Amino acid sequence: MIPIHSYDNGIYAIDAQYERPLRAAIHFIVDHGRAAVIDTAHNPSVELASRAIAQLGLKRKDVDYICLTHVHLDHAGGAGAYMREFDQAKLVVHPRGARHMIDPIQLMTGVKAIYGESETKRLYGDLLPVPEDRVIAAVDETPLQLGNRQLLCLDTPGHARHHLCYYDLAAKVVFTGDVFGLSYREFDVDGRQAVVVTSSPVQFDPQAMHDSIRRILALQPKAVYLTHFSQLRQPEAHGDDLHRLIDAYVAVAEQAGPDEEGRSQRIVDGLWRLYDAEARHHGWTVPRQQMRALLRLDTELNAKGLDVWLKSRRAFT
Repeated sequence: MIPIHSYDNGIYAIDAQYERPLRAAIHFIVDHGRAAVIDTAHNPSVELASRAIAQLGLKRKDVDYICLTHVHLDHAGGAGAYMREFDQAKLVVHPRGARHMIDPIQLMTGVKAIYGESETKRLYGDLLPVPEDRVIAAVDETPLQLGNRQLLCLDTPGHARHHLCYYDLAAKVVFTGDVFGLSYREFDVDGRQAVVVTSSPVQFDPQAMHDSIRRILALQPKAVYLTHFSQLRQPEAHGDDLHRLIDAYVAVAEQAGPDEEGRSQRIVDGLWRLYDAEARHHGWTVPRQQMRALLRLDTELNAKGLDVWLKSRRAFT
């Protein structure tokens, strides 16, 4: 038996066991014997997902959809393996990401440019292509029928131009991938949760992220479900924090200056100062060294993303 987080209205999550516990969640929506899976983490998580489906009293053929919020590999690295395992399912992905799932060679090249070849291989192994006839390239407001409920695909850029959220109309919740930030359970204090923005490369767009967050909040969701990590309560309050942090990230990037040499490291240093301030503001109880260990990879990627954003912005000014 594997641990399954059980929420209201047929929503469940498991830990993908991606790099460390409670880093990446795989969500399941179950209605009248039909299931959808939201995000796939990496290839090894497919066995966990299959076992979870069985524990929920379902068969592999009962999975109708594998839904990707975007094609960053901590969300989509296992997509091809999942499509083999759940061989009756359709893959739902943004039109900008669909071709990368059908033929993942270019995607892997881009990931290797960020992580390096050996680290990419260690994290993700080989990406399996998905047959084109099993892909739904979901545009904004594409409806998905799941049992007796409907999911609505929402085009929500900001973290990436190929980012979708999934609005569950029955449960009145939104599965937000990365556009509504990250919320690691280690930072919870007496049940209070906190969020941080993710600006990882290469398509961070602060204004688009502001707009996507506003769109999600306009639905007045009871909760949002983040890939990193799972249920986030009181979305409205966290939305205020996200808007504040987006502006703070932009300020950190701009303060790093126009000189590109060493700028990424200056952004890293600025982000650490910002996270230290967040720790004090929210009263995080984890020791500073542990906090830095938990956020180290995110901080490095956020800095790279902000550096890319500065370059692209200045290219058009």
